[in-house]
Amino acid sequence: MEHVHIVTVEPGAPAVIMRGGREWRMVVEPVRWFERVAWWEQSRRMPRGQGRVDIEVWQVQVRLGSNPRSGIATWELVRDGTGGGWRLRGEELAAA
Repeated sequence: MEHVHIVTVEPGAPAVIMRGGREWRMVVEPVRWFERVAWWEQSRRMPRGQGRVDIEVWQVQVRLGSNPRSGIATWELVRDGTGGGWRLRGEELAAA
């Protein structure tokens, strides 16, 4: 998964995503959910010091800058549990 930088609005929702030196802006309101971390697939016991079992995921629809002709991309952003950053998981470019 690729690391991205996110600028958030007050409640913590993504507003701008910096990816590859480009600025992507929200087209619609992002959607948030939490997923269970499958630590048991890697180890027989939960890793020491890792009390976190859920990860934060946001689904966003973005376009390049403020260009209304830019195609709309649908991405899932996953919070990186180790450093608090964000990663891009799977992407789909929708026809605009």
